[in-house]
Amino acid sequence: MSTGKGPWVKLIFFSALFCVVLLLINLPPIDTYIASLKESDLQVIARPSPDAESDDLTEQIQALARKFNQDPVDAKIDRVWKAIPGYNGIRINEEKSIRIAKAIGKVVPEHLVIEEVEPEVTLDDLPPNPIYRGNPRKTMVSFMINVAWGTEYIEEMLDTFAEYDVKATFFLDGKWLSRNKALAQQIASEGHEIGNHAYSHPDLRQMSVKEIKGEIEQTQHLIRELGIESHLFAPPSGAFDHRVVNVAHGQKLKTILWTLDTVDWKKPSADQMVERVVPKLDNGALVLMHPTFSTIEALPRLIEGAKQKELAIGTVSEVISPARSLSIVRLE
Repeated sequence: MSTGKGPWVKLIFFSALFCVVLLLINLPPIDTYIASLKESDLQVIARPSPDAESDDLTEQIQALARKFNQDPVDAKIDRVWKAIPGYNGIRINEEKSIRIAKAIGKVVPEHLVIEEVEPEVTLDDLPPNPIYRGNPRKTMVSFMINVAWGTEYIEEMLDTFAEYDVKATFFLDGKWLSRNKALAQQIASEGHEIGNHAYSHPDLRQMSVKEIKGEIEQTQHLIRELGIESHLFAPPSGAFDHRVVNVAHGQKLKTILWTLDTVDWKKPSADQMVERVVPKLDNGALVLMHPTFSTIEALPRLIEGAKQKELAIGTVSEVISPARSLSIVRLE
């Protein structure tokens, strides 16, 4: 005998079955889930590990080193220019730079450790020879002022140098120095270099070795009285022979000539001086001048001409040293 429950059981069963079907229909397909899982896995795999990041920083710095490192240049004797100073090389210290890059997580130009590499041969290793210029790779020039007469223009020259924050080298004649010690002291106190210009402005080629030695020694003694130990000697009028160079060398002085001459003793106009010098200003140039009216008129434009050519201006000792005038690594 039927109890009447059969139709209700069937209805409940089919209703439940219908709900399960609907649920399955509305679930995301299985291939979509697998695809999303693979994409997530790929993201994890692609994310750089600490070791990978470290390797990348190392490779960046090594590439920079290959691009920017430069070998030093040895000093040499040139057939025309005689003794030419060496020039330091430059290198990125990879070990220190990599350590810093790892610490901050990236390569920053300002944090690269830059070192200069000295040449194997320096001026001191060469036989005595005159020096006419700095190394042609050095982006620096120097104004050398030979002083053997007059004082009226020196103060104004010093004012101009101070205005442009430029240091020069003054080669002082001994007799002039003996009469103008206070002015010489002022020149030195303002940061300019003092050199030896013999004592009485003679033609040293016409003198004996003993006389040459006396001329240089007298002035060297006067310079020491200023509290300065000079290492540079400029022969008066540029007149020298091998004996002069050897005597100066014996007193630990380098014989300095010049690359460019303003010829200011001929009283040229400022325009003429500028036109004569500025177009030829180049790496390592030593520019000869004297304390004359022509010089003080032209000096600002000579300084500006050097700066426009992106040439630093320093003392003679700075120009003939192997130290680099700029030690900057640029990433561009």
